[in-house]
Amino acid sequence: MTLRHRLGHGVLRRMVAWGERGFRQNLNSLEAVQRRKLQGLMNAVAATSSAKQFELTADTDWQRFAERVPVSSYSDWADKIHALKASGDAMIHSPVMRFQPTSGSTSAIKWIPYTKQFLAELDGAIVPWLADLYRQFPNISHGSHYWSLSWLPTDMRDSGTADLNDDMKLLSAGKRILAAATQAVPESVAMAPTSQDASFASLVMLVADTGLTVMSVWSPTFALTMLEQLGQWREEIAACLERGNWGARQGLNFLSCPRNSRQSKLLREWNGEPNADFFKALWPSLALISAWDTAAATRWAKVLHSYLPHAGFQGKGLWATEGVVTFPYREQHLLAYNSHFYEFEDLDSGDIVPSWALREGQQVAPVITTGSGFLRYRMGDQLLVSGFDGSVPALTFLGREDGVDLVGEKLSTIAAQQVLDAVASQFKVNTVSLIALDESDARQRPGYVLLLEESAVKNAAEIGEFAEAALLEHFHYRLARSLNQLSAARVVAAPDMRDFYLEQCRLRGMIEGNIKIEPLRRWDGAMPERLAEDQAAQTRARA
Repeated sequence: MTLRHRLGHGVLRRMVAWGERGFRQNLNSLEAVQRRKLQGLMNAVAATSSAKQFELTADTDWQRFAERVPVSSYSDWADKIHALKASGDAMIHSPVMRFQPTSGSTSAIKWIPYTKQFLAELDGAIVPWLADLYRQFPNISHGSHYWSLSWLPTDMRDSGTADLNDDMKLLSAGKRILAAATQAVPESVAMAPTSQDASFASLVMLVADTGLTVMSVWSPTFALTMLEQLGQWREEIAACLERGNWGARQGLNFLSCPRNSRQSKLLREWNGEPNADFFKALWPSLALISAWDTAAATRWAKVLHSYLPHAGFQGKGLWATEGVVTFPYREQHLLAYNSHFYEFEDLDSGDIVPSWALREGQQVAPVITTGSGFLRYRMGDQLLVSGFDGSVPALTFLGREDGVDLVGEKLSTIAAQQVLDAVASQFKVNTVSLIALDESDARQRPGYVLLLEESAVKNAAEIGEFAEAALLEHFHYRLARSLNQLSAARVVAAPDMRDFYLEQCRLRGMIEGNIKIEPLRRWDGAMPERLAEDQAAQTRARA
């Protein structure tokens, strides 16, 4: 471990431990903390157009707030965000530090105003999380960390570094400087000419770093893709590490290329296939992998950990660009009660209640009010109240609410996940996602296609019939099929289906690193040509 790492970790660890104290001490004071949080937010919006629109004042309490402000989504704020970007019209009394791009399961780019107050709210969640990480995984303080960047698409790269989804930018300025001293890959790598160059440079730096102790990504498929690219580019990466320069990738010359002859030799001796022994030799000090591991990410998280079993694994909490809901703390995913103001819709009754009224066993959807200026913003996630730490609820992620409704079938992501799980269990195949298409068959009718990551399967028709039967258990889907509005579900399999799925997400405007495999996706238009070809090949093979 270098002196830089030792100093960075030492000071940062003390800072987050001190910052965690308030979070820990107030675990039995949820209602008081949350009411103070709302009061501070009301004071910050009192002089804005939102206050005028909803008749809010600095002393508006929760009851009046809930009566006057409707639950909202991004579309309700899009015009105000546009005005804020164009003329600086305030959504809240706090300076905007940057506009953060994001993309969701069913939408392209959204721009979220990151104000000084909002960043302080995020810092209030990441500090106790980091403190708990240092406590649970003490070896992470003995080396460097990789905290992922969500790289911008190539055509957005001229917007500059201000728009990067850099995990380190969630910290306050002082902690960010200290954390930067521990990083294996600098944030400037994300400004490489292309996403491929950024990925290549990141891999070179990661491979060069034998003291890597943390690999933190959002989606496990992001890390799996990087490990696969490592196999594909191993000769070129080995040459860079041997020479200490970027070779033909001249666009990376603004970055310093590391040298490491030991790691170069390891790469040249490797056959490129993922192998736990090889990765252990490459990163012997790796102590922690952090990634999503719930709902549709569960399978991919297990695959990732199987490649790196010598490291510990921790699942992410519920973080979105719009705000944080939970983070891992003391073996649970606790509400980040010290960050935003939280309400929850009870999914059985439809009632919206404050966080202090939750009870164990409820299934709820979070509604947040934040220092970015969003009021009663519905996140679109489904959670289970699974326990408490003091008065603070622990919440388990169940899935997204982003359902699909091509013709009135109203299929939910949770229903889709149940179909994927049933198919995987019954046929011992690797399911990827259920895709809703406007044109899913030769007659150009809408319908659903189940993607499998397998070589062409001989029983695709049987699997399709099984999936169709499972979907028919849902009333609105059955009605749509009986009215001949939907084509029957079908199956397409390919050994590289995950990569194809991720590429389709990128083509549809989603941001690298934000993309995760969802159980249910809507793709506009006809079936992609590649899927149609794979399906035709399967049909010929069966014949």
